Amino acid sequence: MDITDHYRHYHAALVDFEDYFPSMIGRLGAEGFIWELCNGFRLLMDAEKGLITFESLKRNSVLLGLHDLRDDDLVCMLMEGDLDGDGALSQMEFCILMFRLSPGLMDNNGSVKQCWTADDLDNHVMNVNHVV
Repeated sequence: MDITDHYRHYHAALVDFEDYFPSMIGRLGAEGFIWELCNGFRLLMDAEKGLITFESLKRNSVLLGLHDLRDDDLVCMLMEGDLDGDGALSQMEFCILMFRLSPGLMDNNGSVKQCWTADDLDNHVMNVNHVV
């Protein structure tokens, strides 16, 4: 099975995903929404490394109801969001991935529907980090 097959399998699992992110932004506001994304990141991350690693994702995937995922599925999840190629997800990479996986936040061109730029997302994440 090649990487394309893994991506297809991973994305097929997302078909049943109900996208609550747009309503969360409406209810919580941008700062509150990013706060919740960062809480999700902290739940999944390796506390010593400050990153979501394969090991931390595997260990904590049960919390997400993903206990049936195979190791190669978890690797694909990491690869999907790993922008710098280090094999793990930083908090910013995690937040970007969550935006990209939300059909309600993305338009057909792969751009964020909301009036958020990468700088806006970066500023919101940095503001949350200063509070924590």
